[in-house]
Amino acid sequence: MSDTTDAAGVMYTLEGDVAVVRLDDGKANAVSHELIKAIEAALDRAAGEAGSVLIVGRPGKFSAGFDLKAMTASAESAQALVSAGARMLVKIFTHPQPVLVACTGHALAAGALMLLAADRRLCAEGPYKVGLNEVAIGLRLPIFAVELARERLSKRHFTAATTFARIYDPAGACAAGYVDDVLPEAELYDRALAEAAEAAKLSADAFADTKAPARQPLADRIFETLDADMASLVPPTAVGK
Repeated sequence: MSDTTDAAGVMYTLEGDVAVVRLDDGKANAVSHELIKAIEAALDRAAGEAGSVLIVGRPGKFSAGFDLKAMTASAESAQALVSAGARMLVKIFTHPQPVLVACTGHALAAGALMLLAADRRLCAEGPYKVGLNEVAIGLRLPIFAVELARERLSKRHFTAATTFARIYDPAGACAAGYVDDVLPEAELYDRALAEAAEAAKLSADAFADTKAPARQPLADRIFETLDADMASLVPPTAVGK
C-alpha cells in the first residue's frame, strides 16, 4: 500500500487494485483549483497502477461545491474555476476505469455533480443534503451541469432537481438518480471498497471500450458549449445587481 497526500487535502492510497482518493480538507471539501488538480492527478496515476478508482469524502461532508472565495472574487475568477471544474467532471465521466464514489455526507452543487459524473455511487444514511442548489441562490446552472443531470437523473426528477433546485436526503437522492444505494454510515466504506475491488476485476479493455462510446458523445457536447457558456457566467456577487 502506498500513500500520498496532496496540499489540497487529497490522499491517494493504493488498496490492492483500487486507487482510493480521499477528499479531506478538514472543512467542506470545497472544489478549488488545487482540489481539481489533485483529483485529475489521482485519476492519471490510477490509470497506470490500479484497476478501479474509489473517491471518498470526509465524515459528514462529501463536497459543498465550488470554492466560494474564488467564486466571488471576480467574474474571471468564477469562470476560470467553473471551467476547470467542468473539465475535471468530464475527466471523471470518461475515465477508462470504473469510478466509484462513497458519498459520506452533504454533496451540493459541484459535489452533487461529482456524483453524477461517477459510474457507481454509494451514500451514507444520515441527515445529509444532496443536490444542485444553484437556482435557489440566484445562479443559473451551467450547460455542462444540465447535461450531466439530464444524462444521469431520473426523467421524473430532472425538472425538480435542476430548474427548481430541489435538495434531497439520501433516500430521495437515490430515487432521483444522484446515488445508486444508501447504506448505514458504518458500512459505507467497506462496501464501497469491496465493490471497487470487484469492479477492478473486469476486463480493462472491454470496460474502457464499452464506456467510451457511451460517454464520449456527451463529453463532446459539453466541450462544444463550454467556452461560450463560461463567458456569460455571472458570479454570485453580481446576482441581483
